[in-house]
Amino acid sequence: MISILERQIFDFLGYQWAPILTNFIHIITVILGLFGTVQFRPRYVTGYAVWLVLWVTWNVFIICFYLEVGDLSKDTDLIMTFNISMHRSWWMENGPGCRVTPVTPPPSWAPEDHRYISIAGCVLEYQYVEVAHSSLQIILALAGFIYACYVVKLISEEEDSFDFIGGFDSYGYQGPQKTSHLQLQPMYMSK
Repeated sequence: MISILERQIFDFLGYQWAPILTNFIHIITVILGLFGTVQFRPRYVTGYAVWLVLWVTWNVFIICFYLEVGDLSKDTDLIMTFNISMHRSWWMENGPGCRVTPVTPPPSWAPEDHRYISIAGCVLEYQYVEVAHSSLQIILALAGFIYACYVVKLISEEEDSFDFIGGFDSYGYQGPQKTSHLQLQPMYMSK
């Protein structure tokens, strides 16, 4: 949970709307999965496990996006920001060791409300930071998936083996008999 909250904060700082929405759905699903575990609700835990498969798929996509696998390009605005803004990953300007210098005069094609910058000296490029975040999420999701499958197995075994006092066996505990003369007796009908 701490890892995804940290990721959510940095996606908010970078105005990356697609990751913000998926992170939010993930946070809600983790809460429901925890609730299902505590309350012994196998459907919630199963839903959490199904979401983790989608979450791993999303994070594999993020890795492919930032490493520019196939036709994907990390310079497109449509995928991460829904083409609403020209923002990129927060780590692009604020990564470890990065020096940001404004370019003056800005090119004529640059929008007036944005600054045109040059980034140099980064110890770790921003796409590798994003790949590391997604890789960590995949590892945590795989551990969560294994845990969710184990919990669902335990809950379903517990439901099958439950036998309350005087329940399914005929020789078990017999409660106190009624002392009233209006005690109910079985009635047999003949045909």
